Amino acid sequence: MIDKHTISRDDAIYEAWPDVARLPDGRLVCVFSECTHHRDRSYTRIMLTDSSDRGRTWSPKRPLTEGTQGLPWWNCARITLLKDGRLAVLVDKVHERGEAGGRNYLFFSDDNGRTWGEPVETPAVGIVPDKLLELDSGRWILSCHDRDESFGYLVQRLWYSDDRGATWTGAVDVGRKEGLNLCEVSILPVGDALVAFMRENSGQGWDCFKSISHDAGESWGEVVAFPLPGCHRPVAGRLLDGRILITHRFMQGGRGWVGWWTQNFFAGLTDDESALAAARNDAHTRILPVDFDRSPESDTGYSGWVQFDDGEIYIVNYIVDDAPNGQIRGYSLRPEDFLLA
Repeated sequence: MIDKHTISRDDAIYEAWPDVARLPDGRLVCVFSECTHHRDRSYTRIMLTDSSDRGRTWSPKRPLTEGTQGLPWWNCARITLLKDGRLAVLVDKVHERGEAGGRNYLFFSDDNGRTWGEPVETPAVGIVPDKLLELDSGRWILSCHDRDESFGYLVQRLWYSDDRGATWTGAVDVGRKEGLNLCEVSILPVGDALVAFMRENSGQGWDCFKSISHDAGESWGEVVAFPLPGCHRPVAGRLLDGRILITHRFMQGGRGWVGWWTQNFFAGLTDDESALAAARNDAHTRILPVDFDRSPESDTGYSGWVQFDDGEIYIVNYIVDDAPNGQIRGYSLRPEDFLLA
């Protein structure tokens, strides 16, 4: 059974694109955007809220950034708990209209998100970053996508640092394939490899695509399909039982691309063998519907999630549904909601 919780609802503003981190004491910190509308960024600001009761209730929202008026504007924030105990928020700031011109900034907090330092600009050029990924080796990986005008398609790239962000190497192509607009990556360590799950942004309802690295992100293999149809903004992570969970928007393609947009938010369960498979037919997934947006102006499906030590999964997502604008919603569920085992 999936229980739903209101994280933030402000009918005067559009709230969207959340992510969440769990602190060692169990407290949750959610970061999200507020803006005039998904299709109107004349005003933007990145906001934070906390929960000390496993996401059942949340604090009043508070700003991480200043508000913007016109370009440049804040876009999609992601939050990571680093091994040294700091929280890191990575957020892109868009300087040009369209899927280009993004600059990515890191904000750090050493007091569990109560206060934050000044933004640190990174060399990453592009939009909609993945979480700042910290490998067991200590390497940091920062990834985002951009449009390569000479190539004609969106390309997914990354930068990496072996000195905790003092210097960066990149850009490295993670996903580049003629005919595909690859973006919104979620990179997951799987054994000795890294697997990059990506959205395809041609509006055709195509699969998730993936590529694999065997050298800690310095080079990537062939781009292949992965059986999550209509997958937008995959967010991959590992459950306590070893399986892989990928939350994502389902976008069916067709006329809905310019009409009803998107109504469904899903979670997919898979495993290491499938993540590393060389072909789509060698991988399998089990897909759970999490929420449906009933609004005639539906808009949903960017998410983040964590798992508590007792197995409960907590997901954050944005949705319009019964509100006049986008709102931030939470979901609590357990692994047995996917499969009785």
